[in-house]
Amino acid sequence: MTAPSVSVTDSPAVGMPSPGAPRAEAAWRRRDRRWGYVFVAPQMIGMALFVLVPFIAAVVLAFAQWDGLTPLTWIGFDNFRTELTDPLFGRALINTMLIALITVPIGLGLAVVIAVALERLKTRTLYLALFFAPVITSSIAVAMIWQQLFRKDGVLSHAIATIFHVPAPDWLGDPHLALLAVCIVTIWSSLGLNVVIFLAGLQNISPSVIEAARIDGAGAIALFFRVRLPLLSPVLFFSSIIAFISSLQTFDIVFVLVANAGPDNATRTIVYHIYDLGFGKTQFGVASAASILLLILTLVITAIQFGFQKRFVHYEDAAA
Repeated sequence: MTAPSVSVTDSPAVGMPSPGAPRAEAAWRRRDRRWGYVFVAPQMIGMALFVLVPFIAAVVLAFAQWDGLTPLTWIGFDNFRTELTDPLFGRALINTMLIALITVPIGLGLAVVIAVALERLKTRTLYLALFFAPVITSSIAVAMIWQQLFRKDGVLSHAIATIFHVPAPDWLGDPHLALLAVCIVTIWSSLGLNVVIFLAGLQNISPSVIEAARIDGAGAIALFFRVRLPLLSPVLFFSSIIAFISSLQTFDIVFVLVANAGPDNATRTIVYHIYDLGFGKTQFGVASAASILLLILTLVITAIQFGFQKRFVHYEDAAA
């Protein structure tokens, strides 16, 4: 009895891909690509409905006169001329820039100091949770809480009057203090997010760089200002862009904290001005023109920040 013979060409060699492997891999890739489109589709549809369509509508309405009921009337650049000569838009622009110039440097500076202090603590999780709590709290709730604190007979005003023996400040009724109150709430509500970002940035600095600086004789202050802060500059740059854009969009805190952006329009911001024009006075064309001007202002400020980044942003890889 002889054993059946098996030809070498009847089965694929060990370790060699079968002839059908490329087709199976291509089919798997097509199936994987289709499932990718399925998972991305809700986000793309949401972006189209709530970002792209409103943006196109705002651009169209910026060149038209429309109150929401009557047909559109094309008026060219008249809405832009109206806004650029409106004293209220100028007041809103100044207030918005003041909020950005006050809250961004102070908020980022405080966040760096707190992040450095928390980095040395082993039990920093609790403190991070406390600082991050305002970030995940509704901005409307935050503004309502601070509204009670800023009342003339509130806890904060009473404490200042007792400690410094001065009349209780009327935060929300004094035009000089109302904008400061908005800045305080803005800094407080965004502080936790910046602390978390800076703490992650500090922990991402290579220990070998820190050790090399110490061997060279750098003290704590020199180590921070000449090594750690420059290496933290990419994170600072990213946070400054986000903070500036967020400050230019200040609305909900003003809307809840003070009535009608008062007193005497002292807290009127550009976004509140757009809301007032659109939903208060039904001047959707002028409101759209104001929103386009805000977009241009945001792009200009962001471009300026990118233009200056080479002067103060240092990357660890580039330094190595």
